[in-house]
Amino acid sequence: MGNISLSFHRAAAAVVRRVLEDAGHEVHSVEAPHEQLFGLQAAGEIDVLVSAWLPASHGTYLARYEDDVQMLDPHYAPYCVWAVPPYVPVEGVAEVADLLRPEVADRMTPTLDGINPGAGISRFSARMITEYGLDRAGYAFRPGTEQSFISRVERGIAEREWFVIPIWRPQYLNLVHGLRALAEPKGLLGGTDAATPVVTKAAFATLAPAALERLRALRLGNDGVEAIDKLINVNGLAPLDAADRYLRDAERMAR
Repeated sequence: MGNISLSFHRAAAAVVRRVLEDAGHEVHSVEAPHEQLFGLQAAGEIDVLVSAWLPASHGTYLARYEDDVQMLDPHYAPYCVWAVPPYVPVEGVAEVADLLRPEVADRMTPTLDGINPGAGISRFSARMITEYGLDRAGYAFRPGTEQSFISRVERGIAEREWFVIPIWRPQYLNLVHGLRALAEPKGLLGGTDAATPVVTKAAFATLAPAALERLRALRLGNDGVEAIDKLINVNGLAPLDAADRYLRDAERMAR
């Protein structure tokens, strides 16, 4: 089983791993950046990929081998945004174009820090800089690592800095800091995707019926993934321990 090497993908994958193990499967986990992970599945080295964001964010990576895989039902509905901290007043910065207002541009940090270049949010953000003419006002997008991205948000909020963060839901930083999304009327952020587990057809034929039934019924939702992500990043739980707590709580609530 493979997942993109980001914390919220790790959170969702831990739940899927537990479902597979409960049905008797022996699971070995692999992590890799976006393009590399899809390449591993295309090469037959990954049976289950959790999860592809379709169609906008990851569809281009899946397209070259989609005839060899089976898609399961989506587990959540992710989407990308540009956001600002809650102390940046909405009357001053409500949408992306407001970043060009002289009084905003003078105060806003011009560099938008993101994650790795292969992520949908990174591709979309690099395009938005030019499409909105933000480059002419000194703005630039800079890809980075997950850790540099998280550190940048934590540092900026601690210093009450005005900055824009290219982010997405689900991501635990939204839950912790109450980040406020900016309106983006040009629709360049890909809309709402479907977070879809992708299984090779060979592996699909060997899935235990109990596992397949639970995976098809699994609806984590953005809130569920963010809750697990927070257990990992804020509470310090290992991903599988966080998944166990989530599943126990979900079972208790269902009674």
